[in-house]
Amino acid sequence: MATATYDDVNLILRLYELRREERMRVARSWFLSSFKPKSVEDIGKLAPGGSDENAYYRMVVTYWEMAASFVTSGVLSEELFFQSGQELLVVYVRLREFIPTLRQNMKSPAMWKNLETVALHYIEWYEKKDPEAFQAFAARVS
Repeated sequence: MATATYDDVNLILRLYELRREERMRVARSWFLSSFKPKSVEDIGKLAPGGSDENAYYRMVVTYWEMAASFVTSGVLSEELFFQSGQELLVVYVRLREFIPTLRQNMKSPAMWKNLETVALHYIEWYEKKDPEAFQAFAARVS
């Protein structure tokens, strides 16, 4: 396990500050309480183009894609991120079955690759700690 640096800690704190920004708080609250699609079509119904909900959806997903890119690029300690970034898994759990179709529809095979890569590593990390913990978590947030 690599040791986290002060730079890692400072980046985690900066990511936390960004999550506390007022509009982001509103977006995260909406996502956590209301964004529970059961199909790709549901995504369009829950977050129709031009709506506040669409802006919230894009804010939350792109925020976690950005945070994940710090991990995949090696700028941020994966271990430290896993200790404080569980919300990324909520986003992934709610979107994971739709990602292939969304990539195809958008003609963007790399869309959300960082989010997906980090989420899959996170799940492995979670399951090493307790084999049943991730499944329980996913059931709670689905």
